[in-house]
Amino acid sequence: MLNYSGSALEIVRESRPPLWATLRSAVPDFWILTKPEVNFLIVIATFAGFYLGHPSDGRGFPFVRLLNTLLGTLLVASGTAALNQCIEHRFDAQMRRTSQRPVPAGRLSLATACWFGVALAIIGVFELLVNVNTTASALAVFTLASYLFLYTPLKRKTPLCTLVGAIPGAMPPLIGWAAATGSIVDRRAWLVYALLLLWQLPHVMAIAWMYREDYARAGFLMFPAKNYAGFMACQTVGPSLVLFLLSLAGVAAIGGGIVRYSATAMLASALLYYATRHVFVRSRIGARELLRATIVYLPLEFMILILGR
Repeated sequence: MLNYSGSALEIVRESRPPLWATLRSAVPDFWILTKPEVNFLIVIATFAGFYLGHPSDGRGFPFVRLLNTLLGTLLVASGTAALNQCIEHRFDAQMRRTSQRPVPAGRLSLATACWFGVALAIIGVFELLVNVNTTASALAVFTLASYLFLYTPLKRKTPLCTLVGAIPGAMPPLIGWAAATGSIVDRRAWLVYALLLLWQLPHVMAIAWMYREDYARAGFLMFPAKNYAGFMACQTVGPSLVLFLLSLAGVAAIGGGIVRYSATAMLASALLYYATRHVFVRSRIGARELLRATIVYLPLEFMILILGR
């Protein structure tokens, strides 16, 4: 019996994969939890806010503080994304586009994903607090809290959740500005914030239209039951029109110049065109084209503002 038990134990031990192999196989799933495609735009927006806000006082560009700012913001954003997937894992399982995420697909346990998100968020907040400043850290905490505890539950209660979600979603430039200056009282900081806030509305509406059946299946109220066309126009064309005007105002506030005005006008006009076209056509192709237009607009507009600085 002793020899048999020992042999069985050896077989069990040999059948278990090594710890390092288990961890290595889970790395892609942890990576998915952080939503890297969203974090790419967050890093760009944070960098833009930092660069536009830093004072030109002849002391040189604060590269170390910039790196700490980007790292801290990225960690908080990644933790927020992971925790959001933890909160919504039951609903994600009902949608085709999200059913294969790590938690609803069963590749990661809910507890593991939650601890991962909490760890990233805490490390990011302290990274900003210790190596940047209190204002940037406080803005990051506000972003996390309002996104998880205000926007996320509202997605199943009202179509106006998009407006609420745009508030924390537009925080990265403010975090960057606060990191560079220690303050967000400058009107230019809020102008850049407004640009990102308005940009999110047509961006999210394009995604919501493309996956509207999925959202409805999971109980997310992205559109009202009646007059959804009017609602989409208000959330798509209206913000795009105001964004056109604010983009020109942003160029004027940062530096001006005929080249920058022209480039901004072309970018914002293209976005407005695709937003208007989608409202009238209301097709998946139109939504996809609008989504591409928003993705092209944001980094290029930030680049125009940065070069104008």
